[in-house]
Amino acid sequence: MSKPIVALVGRPNVGKSTLFNRLAGERLAIVDDTPGTTRDRIFAESDWNGIAFDIIDTGGIDPQHGGKTPLSTGSVDFIEQIRDQAEVAILDSDAVLLLTDGSVGVTAPDREVADILRRHQKIVNGVPWPPILLVVNKCESASRRAEASQFYELGLGEPFAISASQGIGTGDLLDALVAAFPTQNEEEEDESVKIAIVGKPNAGKSSLLNRLAGSERSIVSPIPGTTRDAVDTHIEVDGLPVTLIDTAGIRRRGQIDPGVEKYSVLRAFKAIERSDVALLMIDAQAGITAQDTHIAGFVLDAWKSTVVLVNKWDAIDKDSYTFEAYTQHVRQELQFLDYVPILFISALTGQRVDQVLPMALRVQEERLRRISTSSLNQILRKAQDVHHAPSHSGRTLKIFYATQVRSDPPTFMIYVNDPKLMHFSYMRYLENCIRKEYGFLGTPIHIVSKPRRE
Repeated sequence: MSKPIVALVGRPNVGKSTLFNRLAGERLAIVDDTPGTTRDRIFAESDWNGIAFDIIDTGGIDPQHGGKTPLSTGSVDFIEQIRDQAEVAILDSDAVLLLTDGSVGVTAPDREVADILRRHQKIVNGVPWPPILLVVNKCESASRRAEASQFYELGLGEPFAISASQGIGTGDLLDALVAAFPTQNEEEEDESVKIAIVGKPNAGKSSLLNRLAGSERSIVSPIPGTTRDAVDTHIEVDGLPVTLIDTAGIRRRGQIDPGVEKYSVLRAFKAIERSDVALLMIDAQAGITAQDTHIAGFVLDAWKSTVVLVNKWDAIDKDSYTFEAYTQHVRQELQFLDYVPILFISALTGQRVDQVLPMALRVQEERLRRISTSSLNQILRKAQDVHHAPSHSGRTLKIFYATQVRSDPPTFMIYVNDPKLMHFSYMRYLENCIRKEYGFLGTPIHIVSKPRRE
């Protein structure tokens, strides 16, 4: 069952990133007083009163974009940017938080954003959808909160006066937000294996989709960013239902254009979230770039299984050492994904494309693997015999027993005397010992240490 999506929308420097960080519970977005600091939207999980939802920091719309006049003048260029942002927020979100600045008052851009949001709401079961909550930020004082009533003129109902930096009023805002979410109905069960094709723009994702699906399902163009939406294609592989998800290319921070392309990144994140296996496409001609490692990090953070595809291999001049050297290069740059398989392909010519789906399905099988408790504890005993458990301040880590508590992804609970003694390096060592025996090819392993009295 998918979680509700909440988009934070508004002009620059009204505090979207600050509110995002408070809702996410950690400092994920860069916060700075300079307008336009947030250059791409960031995606994170949050919850309130046991109700989980995803939040998206939309990033400020740069008022100087394209050398146009400042946002206070309501330039045509600025209006186009906020129209793109607001329209796609309405399309892709289950709720929208429109942030304004209580220290400034109502501005012309605030009126424009509110008007765009209202115009694009739909009426569902007699009520506007998605719900829009008007948030007046920077209301630290009682007088500022009283002045928030002026924002009624935006026609979006009661304004919620808050201080994102101090947390004032955020509880009432969240109560109203979760109350506005739709009733979660059980979705029709989809038993297909979901495989997302992700990568930076122009890495060849749509070309690969067309090869795998056997039809021109997605537009293929040498222009980066052609694919705007996540596109689902349903096929069968040896009688097994498979859903292929093509996504818009993800660019690194600072290189995502305002408007629709920014929300294409959101759709790519959503595609990763609902996938089982991600096919991470690398452009062989460009090599491993910062964008590639950035995307790989998103996949890992979502605990998804991965296959790395080095595309455009046909365009590389090769000798007897090229394959090995490039493999080492990929392993070095993506060392945090040292367990994933690598395939060298050409979506254009079809070279080794026939190996992609079998490898992805093999990785999915590994993702669902389970280890018996007895076998798991035998592995851990052997591991401790080779490398003794770490100690700190005269106390030694004691491992009592372990068990696999779930698959998809494989998750192991290790009961110890004190989880603080479980150093990250030793946990990684235990993970490698488990992989040595059972592989878990292409799949992240989640190990959790839990205290238990002797």
